[in-house]
Amino acid sequence: MSTTTSETHAVVSPAEWLGARKKLLAREKEYTRLRDALAAERRKLPWVKVEKNYVFDTPGGKKTLADLFAGRGQLIIYHFMFGPEWNEGCPSCSMIADGFDGVLPHIQQRDVSFTAISRAPLAKLEAFKKRLGWRFPWASSYGTDFNFDFCASFTKEEQAKGKVNYNFDRVEFPSTEAPGVSVFAKDGLGNVFHTYSCYARGTENLLNTYNFLDLVPKGRDEDGLPFTMAWVRHHDRYETGQLADADRPYWPTDSAAEPFPPKRAAAAAKPDSSCCHGDKH
Repeated sequence: MSTTTSETHAVVSPAEWLGARKKLLAREKEYTRLRDALAAERRKLPWVKVEKNYVFDTPGGKKTLADLFAGRGQLIIYHFMFGPEWNEGCPSCSMIADGFDGVLPHIQQRDVSFTAISRAPLAKLEAFKKRLGWRFPWASSYGTDFNFDFCASFTKEEQAKGKVNYNFDRVEFPSTEAPGVSVFAKDGLGNVFHTYSCYARGTENLLNTYNFLDLVPKGRDEDGLPFTMAWVRHHDRYETGQLADADRPYWPTDSAAEPFPPKRAAAAAKPDSSCCHGDKH
């Protein structure tokens, strides 16, 4: 981690600080208005009717995409990186998921349901969910086309071609699984529509940890890491840094063989290449 002290940062009088703060406040208000305008444009996007009948495995049995709305008119799905052969879910997706449970009672009051979806079999999802103490709905799309159709999973054949369809572009991607968010609406006749998806850094809207870190002097403090988010672990593994999958399928291939201990200082920064953050996230 980097070091920030009064010797390396400007120290001024209260009056000077107030002037600088008000100048920044004007920029923050500008950003807030722009964010509101973008949200309004997002709501105006056209919809696409979902014609395919997706069926998922859930603790309550088989459920269709329409069933996941749970009686509400809107549905948010988080594409959680957890491949069928993996022993545990992606650490970065897990950091995002740590914030889900507290949000759900509130968004349900606004006609919104939520579920995470992964390709790992349901038994793996349930075991991992229990380990981390989560309660949010989590369905398995194992054996379905859902993740592939919504560009959150890629076949080995697709990867062998060098680039895959991700974040509305053709890009190189280091994993068979990718993070993302997809939003759906259902009308009174039961028709389901795809209204929005975001990937890469678009998922940061769900990552409140970064909102906290962006407030402090050192910020996210990731510049000296082998890749952004190299410091992230499951919330029960920060002391040991342990990761269950030896090949680190959720990390860049050049970082998989040498796991990055969360408390060790990095020698030099490497380009953003993580499947969980940076330009590809």
